[in-house]
Amino acid sequence: MTFDSEYEPFFQPPSWIIGPIWMCLYVCLAISFTNTLSKRDELEYLNLIIISFLVQIIMIFTWPLVFNSEKYLASLGMILVMIIFTVIYAYFTYHVVPIASKLVWPYLLWISFAGIINLAYFLEAS
Repeated sequence: MTFDSEYEPFFQPPSWIIGPIWMCLYVCLAISFTNTLSKRDELEYLNLIIISFLVQIIMIFTWPLVFNSEKYLASLGMILVMIIFTVIYAYFTYHVVPIASKLVWPYLLWISFAGIINLAYFLEAS
């Protein structure tokens, strides 16, 4: 979250826990994508699956730059895009590679929670 802000929602987790959580989530994402690619011959919408995964990865890597520049509405929109593309990825992998789908569910929960925190910052700044 933004470190130069005087505002911090009461439900925002402490900064020391953010790094370990993201490390676990990135490992889950990597395992998920590796499992998906290992079953690529069996997946009907492979291009959509790969594009969905890559779009949400690009968004998650660029999101902190937007959020920390206090563009809270734009960063909230980015989280919505992440959620949508991750749901698409999870949906289209579920029947062929259920573990790949299930491994992104904690990530979906975390970015949804980040969206709530982001919304709190947006409302405070408005």
